Amino acid sequence: MNQTTTASLAPARPPARRRGSASTARLLTQSGVVAGLLVFAALTSFPVVVVVLSAFSPESEVLSWPPNFIPSRFTLENFDGLTARIPVFAQSWNSFVFAAAVTGLSLVFNSLAAYALARIDFKGRYAIFTVLIAIMMVPFQALLVPLYELISDIGWVNTYAGLVIPRAADVAGIFLLRQFFITLPRDLDSAARIDGASELRVFWSIILPNAKPALLTMALFHFVNNWNDLLWPLIMTSDSSVRPLTAGLALLTGSATGVAPYGVMMAGSLVAIVPLVVLYLLVQRRFIEGVAMTGMKG
Repeated sequence: MNQTTTASLAPARPPARRRGSASTARLLTQSGVVAGLLVFAALTSFPVVVVVLSAFSPESEVLSWPPNFIPSRFTLENFDGLTARIPVFAQSWNSFVFAAAVTGLSLVFNSLAAYALARIDFKGRYAIFTVLIAIMMVPFQALLVPLYELISDIGWVNTYAGLVIPRAADVAGIFLLRQFFITLPRDLDSAARIDGASELRVFWSIILPNAKPALLTMALFHFVNNWNDLLWPLIMTSDSSVRPLTAGLALLTGSATGVAPYGVMMAGSLVAIVPLVVLYLLVQRRFIEGVAMTGMKG
């Protein structure tokens, strides 16, 4: 009797044909997703592959038509031409100083502003945050002329200060860190304040150690964006001694012969890409973790 009742209450198994159809559909879906990702990866990687192959190709083959992507011989003559045209190592150092200085200052100022907006209750906090978000809608090009006039009046043109100080803080970094700070439990800083910790101590000892993924994410974004930046360094520098690499490569297009040295430009592009690739490989795990966690709100 009990066995009959138990058997009658047991859920009916789906037919084998239906299970097979579901498994086939799932397999096709997964295969389609993988195929789409492979196509996207190939399209994304293709320009990088072209840069690498062109950098080691003879100049005549870089400009040949139809294009010959695989060089007949690998050569370093494009790198020799690059070092002959611009001080590539000095300008690479300028790019590093520019990007690293902006990144360091941004970590300080953006994190302080984000902490105030996320963890300190004061009148007008949300109004200030709304104004900051509205500032993000203003294109940088609209502020370029008055900003250049201000820097010129101070006498910071062709200086590291003129390159770095105007980039020392930005709304996007403040927003990213604020979104992360509000996910941290308020019990952490409340307990610290009860123990007599000041706001600066709470910020330094409680918030920052728990915000390392977000800080690393913001640092990587800022370093890459400023390393690759062209417009601001091109306007603020006319002296090659402080000019970053991107601005130096851009001037290669103005060749006196009227023919742009594409092979040399590809070699310069490769030189500019390699440090960023190495940097990303070193921090990719924390970077992905930070991107995932900054979109949460607890």
